[in-house]
Amino acid sequence: MTTLTVAGSVPEWTLGDRLRKARESAGMNQSTLAETTGISRRSISSYESSEAMPKRPQLIAWALATGVPLEWLETGAESPRPVGPDGGSHEVRHQGLEPRTRWFGASAPVVSLLERAA
Repeated sequence: MTTLTVAGSVPEWTLGDRLRKARESAGMNQSTLAETTGISRRSISSYESSEAMPKRPQLIAWALATGVPLEWLETGAESPRPVGPDGGSHEVRHQGLEPRTRWFGASAPVVSLLERAA
């Protein structure tokens, strides 16, 4: 019986590779990503082919548009997801990205709260 031994190494993913994979996994082409992020299609092509390096604001826009963690785009490392007491993952969103729907913990209209404060 012959034993198969595989020798080799895991390929290193460049930033350009990760940018392309993020875009493709989001089901976007370069033109759609350009419209979504405001980054030119030509720049997107240059970043994906590693001809140019994107600045952090472009990486943030790319991460938000594709739903990929910024840390993975920058480093290739996945950050561990926090696990709650019940064993489930607890997603934590950064506050400030979405408007609050309730103010002061009450369901009263904002106008009446402002009138009471005056």
